[in-house]
Amino acid sequence: MVTSVAGRAVLVAAVVLFAGAEVNRLTAHPEPDYTIAFAHFGPRNADLFIADADGKNAKPLAAHGENDYNPSFSADGEWVVFTSHRKGSADIWRVRADGTGLEQLTDDPAFDDQAALSPDGKRLVFVSNRGGAANLWLLDLTTKKVTQLTKHTSGDFRPAWSPDGSPDGEWIAFSSDRDSKKPKGVSGFVTLHSTEIYLVRPDGTGLRRLTKAQKFVGSPTWSRDGKKLAVYEAELPEVNNIVAVRRQRGTTQIAMIDVTTGERTAVTSGDGEKWSPRWLTDDRIGYVSGGPDGGIEFTKGDAGARGPFNNPSWSPDGRRVVFHREVGADWLPPRFRDWQCRDPQFRLIRTGIFPSYSPTGDRLLCNSEPGAILPNNSLLSMNADGTNRSVLFKDEKKNPIAPAWSPKGDRIAFGLGRFHQMQDGRAVADIAVMDADGKNLKTLTDGKGNYGFPSWSPDGREIVCRVSDGKTSGLIILDAETGKSRELKTGSTQVNFPAWSPAGDVIAFTNYIDGDYELCAIKPDGTGFKRLTNSPGSDAHCSWSPDGKWIAFASGRGGFQDEAPLHPYNAQPYGNIYVMRADGSDVRRLTDDAYEHGTVTFVPTRK
Repeated sequence: MVTSVAGRAVLVAAVVLFAGAEVNRLTAHPEPDYTIAFAHFGPRNADLFIADADGKNAKPLAAHGENDYNPSFSADGEWVVFTSHRKGSADIWRVRADGTGLEQLTDDPAFDDQAALSPDGKRLVFVSNRGGAANLWLLDLTTKKVTQLTKHTSGDFRPAWSPDGSPDGEWIAFSSDRDSKKPKGVSGFVTLHSTEIYLVRPDGTGLRRLTKAQKFVGSPTWSRDGKKLAVYEAELPEVNNIVAVRRQRGTTQIAMIDVTTGERTAVTSGDGEKWSPRWLTDDRIGYVSGGPDGGIEFTKGDAGARGPFNNPSWSPDGRRVVFHREVGADWLPPRFRDWQCRDPQFRLIRTGIFPSYSPTGDRLLCNSEPGAILPNNSLLSMNADGTNRSVLFKDEKKNPIAPAWSPKGDRIAFGLGRFHQMQDGRAVADIAVMDADGKNLKTLTDGKGNYGFPSWSPDGREIVCRVSDGKTSGLIILDAETGKSRELKTGSTQVNFPAWSPAGDVIAFTNYIDGDYELCAIKPDGTGFKRLTNSPGSDAHCSWSPDGKWIAFASGRGGFQDEAPLHPYNAQPYGNIYVMRADGSDVRRLTDDAYEHGTVTFVPTRK
């Protein structure tokens, strides 16, 4: 999560598909200097499946314990190219349609995804951010040479190669948010984007914009004669619904676009989400519908199987469909695992949301659910490796959010109440403290405001937190025993996620400056204000290293790496983990994914 808003409790505006109850033991590798835990707002695991054309009789294709997704058939139907994390980072792989011949095609620590083979099968176009933003790249499968096709600071997505014999020669169609106004979402803190359709020659010439709708027009696919594209369309308010934290449904449509004239023709109507169109014959398009009764659909003929079918790709003969779906996506505590890190000085562990380690590093707290609006949230306690889990605290009417262990390890502070402003009425929450065993609960605040995200002073005597109570909107410091408070004047009313430094001399926090959220620092007495980041994407969720030399945080500065409507229930399908020195210098990116990463914390050194 990479945003914050004072005046409303900004929590995780995303739905996380937490993993099953089993624990994946953390693997050994050369010892880094620091370990960072974080939450990953994406699937536990996704596998490829191949099925009959209507989605029935689905069978796994190249199943693996790590995420495999976004498959597409080759023009001859022999190969399926796809994205996989089976070697750590997101890379492009291929496998024969019968499951044999598995081969890795790209090998780069950056994010490689959304691949499509040329009609002759000799070249591959894919999305990669190895040049910074998500752009299109080409791979020559014979020479293994990789070249950058598009170069822009915004994102290019979902490329599709024109078929052999296209009347105007060879083109690659793709969607891009390069001309998006990137508006704010309904709650004012989530960044949206829109995508339009563009064309470019494989040699990089002839770039042109085909649509100018200022809405979502995405996932282009070519007709067999190369004269038209099928796309899905969505108005921005509908995308707000699709990615809303309350799981509201949205409406999108499938349309055809004449490549020469840009003329648009709708081919679907009615409510509901429709996406990932694929041209099957000259007059028939397959696509996926969303919602609890969604599945495989066709513009002509009966609907196919019901269930999740992500990024379907039909074989050229129309007899088979390959797709990905999540497996083992139970709403259970998260599976712990090592995570690919782009910097060897740091180790990453995917844990639950808002992880907090005991000072000795042997116990861990985290939330059981993905967001603050869910009625069944609780605080989980477990060993540092995720074993021996139990519910430490649960309230039937209030949500406990963002636990923070005291420096002595004897108490736990957390927010307790209702957090999402206007989602379930007025947001009212308190700062609560209890003993480490879950007993002797008491609230430090008055029950009249919106308090959250506590962080202890190193001596354990005070707690800094966010507040909005009609009188104060910002940060306050509470006496950890009496609850007596004093305002920490930062010069802004839109601040959040404070983090007290290990030395006690500085408090880092998220602050709204120049149109988005940046990390700043201030002394506990209100002096020494300093801006630490200045990036085009929001920065938040900061955490200090135990020695006070580094700050880890989540940031949206890398931009979108895919079309947002294809990631439903995640209001922020962007954001990765970064670190920087305590003074804001030496910024390093640690994760690289199309899903959101957030709620970071440094893991204490075992004592």
